[in-house]
Amino acid sequence: MEQTLILTGTQAAAEAARLSRVQVIAAYPITPQSKIPEVLSGYVEQGVLNAEFVRVESEHSAMGVCIAASIVGARAFTATSANGLAYMHEQLHWAAGSRVPIVMPVANRGVGAPWTILNDAQDSISQRDTGWMQLYCMNNQEVLDLTIVAFKVAEQLLIPCMVCFDGFLLSHTYMPVTIPGWQEVDSFLPPYKPYHTFDSENPVNINPVTMSDPLPDGDGVMSPGYMGFRLRLQKCLEEALPVIRTAGREFGELFGRSYEDPLYRYRTDDADFLFIAMGSLASQATEVADFLRQEGVNAGVIGLRVFRPFPAEELCRAIRGVSAAAVVEKAISYGYEGALMTELKASMYGENGKSPVLSNYIVGLGGKDVTSADLLKAARESIAAAESGKPPDKPIWIWREV
Repeated sequence: MEQTLILTGTQAAAEAARLSRVQVIAAYPITPQSKIPEVLSGYVEQGVLNAEFVRVESEHSAMGVCIAASIVGARAFTATSANGLAYMHEQLHWAAGSRVPIVMPVANRGVGAPWTILNDAQDSISQRDTGWMQLYCMNNQEVLDLTIVAFKVAEQLLIPCMVCFDGFLLSHTYMPVTIPGWQEVDSFLPPYKPYHTFDSENPVNINPVTMSDPLPDGDGVMSPGYMGFRLRLQKCLEEALPVIRTAGREFGELFGRSYEDPLYRYRTDDADFLFIAMGSLASQATEVADFLRQEGVNAGVIGLRVFRPFPAEELCRAIRGVSAAAVVEKAISYGYEGALMTELKASMYGENGKSPVLSNYIVGLGGKDVTSADLLKAARESIAAAESGKPPDKPIWIWREV
């Protein structure tokens, strides 16, 4: 039966795992995601969730457990943050290359050194090229909903998925979250049917050394070389957005909250200026857009729910005809600019319609407060850059030492 509770983001992620009937949980604590396995360990101990709870010695091992569990047919789940995600790096590639549909919430946190336990998105953004899908949440309801959607999509595509949400700003903040019943979620998310059927009488070799050129497998069927496997993964990711849209629409039909659109749109129909952001920044920007409207500026917000695969076509259509946009990010690709800015500019290449003048702002690294005044400054500078025809040639950092 559906109920609404006041939950943190980590509790919402744990509830989503419970509702998804995960079968193997690999647990290693790191702030600010530690509450997720803590809640799930209680459910397993109480018999509320029928799952194997595996305590491991590192994040690297946690992903190794999930890979093995998923290969043999279990719905596998773990969670991490920051340096823990970085420690998984090798295994992230292995999971994507193995085509195992693991779902992993990432409570975004700044990466050391120097140490911080506070929020930015550098951890997950730096892992965008590992072959995982990446979803970003604006609030705790989306943490729960998108984790369930992620399992549906991952198991259809056989591609693992990160569900990213801001540490502390969402992970430790209480919000109303509507929790569907198990029966309703079961109707949306059927049991996982693994690609391989394992039989001790018919052993198979998973992920052997692969040569450059195709070779016959044990049954004499020609199998791709290494580059062929990479191409298969790339093609599947290129075709993933329709699967994400379908799953998001089906979720909306059942629960009244649709995620068919990979973009969150706020007052965009007549917008002449846009904030473009991900995570809770997009939610925060809506208030500043409202303020700008009161000043006579037709402002709106685009929030990316899906970053990998990148929704280039949808995003280009959404910004067409807009004069100016501030791309506001909690991450930096060192030596150049924010990754979202780079992706957006690349997607605009060859566009025939009017595209906005873009300004890139780096904010909130290591938990630095991002105020409405900061976003208002970014908006006014971006509008002025568009009017002058001279956009900044490098990212602008908004920060104060006090």
